[in-house]
Amino acid sequence: MIGPLISRPEDVAAALEHDPAGFAAEANDVLEGADPLTVLGWAGRAFGSGLAVTAAMGDTVLAHLASRAVPGVHLLFIDTGYHFAETIGTADAVAASYPVRMLTIRPAQSKAEHEAARGVLHRTDPDACCALRKVAPLNNALRGYRAWATGLRRDESPSRAGTPTVGWDAKREVLKLAPIANWVDEDVDAYLAAHPDVLLNPLLQEGYASIGCGPCTRAVQPGEDARAGRWAGRSKTECGLHL
Repeated sequence: MIGPLISRPEDVAAALEHDPAGFAAEANDVLEGADPLTVLGWAGRAFGSGLAVTAAMGDTVLAHLASRAVPGVHLLFIDTGYHFAETIGTADAVAASYPVRMLTIRPAQSKAEHEAARGVLHRTDPDACCALRKVAPLNNALRGYRAWATGLRRDESPSRAGTPTVGWDAKREVLKLAPIANWVDEDVDAYLAAHPDVLLNPLLQEGYASIGCGPCTRAVQPGEDARAGRWAGRSKTECGLHL
């Protein structure tokens, strides 16, 4: 147990069956402000192989934390078919270097099949593109898990400011964790300084502060918000994974 929070898998399963939202709120009360290793360690004990971690392959801090807290944890990487070569390279390096089980998940259609059927959807309807090539594959992959850890941070955008450390994802019926929700840039920088083995996407050194799919991501200019390079020129601010 962490404080009053149960961690035996059978007890957690019973609590989630009885009142998932209530259990998530209780877990959040206990774990809010806790060290990310504590949050991830609890989840590893409580869910075992039922825990998945998603990583976008930017600074890989969450993947590194998860590999320390739960060696062998399932790390999900969504290969949309539109990633930068540097992002694919970072994912390959993480799979080779971190003690995790990397699972690459892909859309039902290849990029060529997708464009043959729908055209260049990221230009004409980026919301639909994200729904087909990011959200749907993740939804399918998470059906085999009971808990999902993400790298969401409250300081990233106004829409993420209220992110709880632990919440109940009613759409996917999984416990959703945000172990670094209360981190800011200085916390990330401190972690990178303390752990020089953390892998970084080379694009971070080229002005790409937030890295998504190639066609919908650009480098940011001095003084711009870190996510200004995502879907630049559009009102879109989120891919849909966290809506």
